[in-house]
Amino acid sequence: MAVKVRIPTPLRKLTNGADEVAAEGANINEIINNLEKSYPGLKERICEPDGKLRRFVNLYLNDEDIRFKENMETRLKDNDEVSIIPAIAGGR
Repeated sequence: MAVKVRIPTPLRKLTNGADEVAAEGANINEIINNLEKSYPGLKERICEPDGKLRRFVNLYLNDEDIRFKENMETRLKDNDEVSIIPAIAGGR
């Protein structure tokens, strides 16, 4: 499946400045592995060494958090949109 992946500003140095890239895969895990082949270093920034999503990174499939779906096994279809969103914390 061909999907659109939105890249947050801190990771755009890995995508040569692109804020959006295309990737192929049947599920989130395959998309991330496909992105790693095209943009080395991306996977280690969003995934733990065991392949699970880092807790300070959120992935959304068409505006739904994948943690409330099937997580890394969430199935995709053509023209879906995946957004990588770094968690933001702060305040006093």
